[in-house]
Amino acid sequence: MEVITQVEKIIKLDGVDLLSFLGFNDVNLKPLEESFSTSITVRGDVVYIKGVNEEVAVVEKVIKEMMYVLNTSGKLNSGDVSTIIDLAIHGTDIIPEKELDNIVLYTKKDVIKAKTPTQIKYLEIAQRNDICFAIGPAGTGKTFLAVAFAVSALKKGLVRKIILARPAVEAGESLGFLPGDFREKIDPYLRPLYDALQEMLPSDQLRSHIEKGVIEIVPLAYMRGRTLNNAYVILDEAQNATALQMKMFLTRLGPNSKSVITGDITQIDLPRNTKSGLIQAREILKNVDGVGFVYFDRDDVVRHKLVKDIIDAYEKFQNGDNGGET
Repeated sequence: MEVITQVEKIIKLDGVDLLSFLGFNDVNLKPLEESFSTSITVRGDVVYIKGVNEEVAVVEKVIKEMMYVLNTSGKLNSGDVSTIIDLAIHGTDIIPEKELDNIVLYTKKDVIKAKTPTQIKYLEIAQRNDICFAIGPAGTGKTFLAVAFAVSALKKGLVRKIILARPAVEAGESLGFLPGDFREKIDPYLRPLYDALQEMLPSDQLRSHIEKGVIEIVPLAYMRGRTLNNAYVILDEAQNATALQMKMFLTRLGPNSKSVITGDITQIDLPRNTKSGLIQAREILKNVDGVGFVYFDRDDVVRHKLVKDIIDAYEKFQNGDNGGET
């Protein structure tokens, strides 16, 4: 006699407008209930699916595709759900399974996912290791995706807080001559991290998280002496951390914490005779289990198309190919 194994899956509806997802009087769930014998229960922003393994897998995919359609088109109705179900039953996907696997975060504005082969590798390495280094030029999505990883982990309850740090290196400007108090002087260095968070969280929720200390955005120097438990910790612009600062940062990590370190070794703003902690860490930690490295290049640039050409032009100039000029 064949034994039928019952399984249960749990899906968090992160970044999804629940009313739009469920429809009026849960009308968008009715096609699912009519098409499958699987038990589907929604409590708050969590969907519980229980049934036979093969059918549960199909229902899970349908729900994820419903989330994708809603977040990319801004709307979802029962007709859309019926179409998604029909396609799923016949083995046709709204988007390929591997692309669903590359989704990092659903927001109310968009779906954030790894797009380029290196970004996909970045996602895999960050998931597999407790410490991940992402090294490469500007515009490759290193910082933006790192913040998305952290927000996703927070929403799933995998960590209790997010800490984002940057070295406050004076890149051609003097802090002393900038107007305002220390916080006002340091904010420009931290602004890119705020910008990324504002893309992923509603403004009131972001403000609340910052006020409660669930999200901290701080200069690297503020990390000294701390032990960071149950946290997702990001060090951005790590090429501007000294060797001592890098060691200090890496040894802050406590139980149930993960860290992503991003940087561009072609844009070091440290004094000429100061060793970059990112370059040193790349050599020291390359064979340490639990530490992963991913390297981006100009082909991974996802900003304006001119960014690739600008990177190429600077590389040629630095390599001495400056069109014959001296």
